[in-house]
Amino acid sequence: MPVKQKFHRKTKCSFAIIGAGMVGTAIGVLLKKAGNNIICVCDKSPASLKRAAKYIKADAFKKSLDKAGRADCLIITTPDDAISSACREISALPDIKGKFVFHMSGAGGLNLLDTAAVSGAFVGSIHPLQSFSSIENAMANIEQSYFGITANGKARSMAKNIVADLKGIPLFISDKQKPLYHAAACFASNYLVALLYAVESLYQATGIKEKQTRQAYLPLVYGTLKNIQRSGPVHALTGPIARGDMGTIKKHMETIQTNAPLFAPLYSALGMITTKLARQKGAIGPSRVNLITDILKGVKK
Repeated sequence: MPVKQKFHRKTKCSFAIIGAGMVGTAIGVLLKKAGNNIICVCDKSPASLKRAAKYIKADAFKKSLDKAGRADCLIITTPDDAISSACREISALPDIKGKFVFHMSGAGGLNLLDTAAVSGAFVGSIHPLQSFSSIENAMANIEQSYFGITANGKARSMAKNIVADLKGIPLFISDKQKPLYHAAACFASNYLVALLYAVESLYQATGIKEKQTRQAYLPLVYGTLKNIQRSGPVHALTGPIARGDMGTIKKHMETIQTNAPLFAPLYSALGMITTKLARQKGAIGPSRVNLITDILKGVKK
């Protein structure tokens, strides 16, 4: 596990949270815990506002952003598609010039905040590289997580201060590279979930019950993650492809096609990548790579 870092700063700020979902609520709680003043939480959903106010204990307004303009920093935590419209509302506030406006989208660029920048605000993006399944989970997981920061000048300095208050670690991402950065995050989290769904489905197809399935494969997953942490993905690679065991790979392809055809393309696609890793590791030679690739493509010989 990484060594824990210590974070602190003397000057605290006032914040307005625009968007009272899981991320916005958790961020508001942690910023307040760090000694900042949460002036208001704004959201169009009464239920979300009620929930956020319970956690943050700040003033809540269903539609009005008037009080938000009094904050030093306004953080937009709405869904990505609503960021631009929220920013337009913010930009119409009379006292927005010289304030800081950030959004927390992983893939969205700074262009989503163009109207605020034109109005004289300092803009940037702060994205928590973490998975949030609940507010409690978000608050627990944010500390020591990395935050993708896209900002320049004063906004960059403020973003670093905010991440410090959240006890996170800054990771600077260019505006151009944000979509690729976020795609990698999707592989690490969302697609990992989808992959483990495939694992459970295959085990359940053998007749193993769901609960027992999870108890059986999770130690394997944890062990693999530890191996990756120690030596990286290439050297952590094991299994039939790394051994060049073509007979086993053929059996896998056949049984998946018969019993769970939905996952056959996934097995083949991941197998192709695994073959490249095995070659990079030096576990198999070029001729074996070609033979395994043919099997994964379904080439009949």
